[in-house]
Amino acid sequence: MEHLEFEFNGGSHSNTVRPYTVQGVVSSGNLEVLIEHKDLNGKCRFSIDTAAEGFGKTWEAVISNFMEKRQPADLLVSINDYAASPDIVSLRLDQAYEAISGGVK
Repeated sequence: MEHLEFEFNGGSHSNTVRPYTVQGVVSSGNLEVLIEHKDLNGKCRFSIDTAAEGFGKTWEAVISNFMEKRQPADLLVSINDYAASPDIVSLRLDQAYEAISGGVK
């Protein structure tokens, strides 16, 4: 099991319609994403627990892509992963962000 943490400067989207949301299920080849609205001075923090060790650069690239595309702010993101592929990670992040933001892009 590997634990990773990343922090990014947030973008221009800090509005949320829910205090938190959970997407996905931890099981073979999948993951669970919990996104919470937190006052982080505009930043976004990601805490990842993954069964697949040694993929820190891949995680950072997927999260960077999410941050660039969505430009969120003030979010705490917790991910419990059981070896999901990068496209599933992106999908779950997008689903969770749409749920917490009410679809605001």
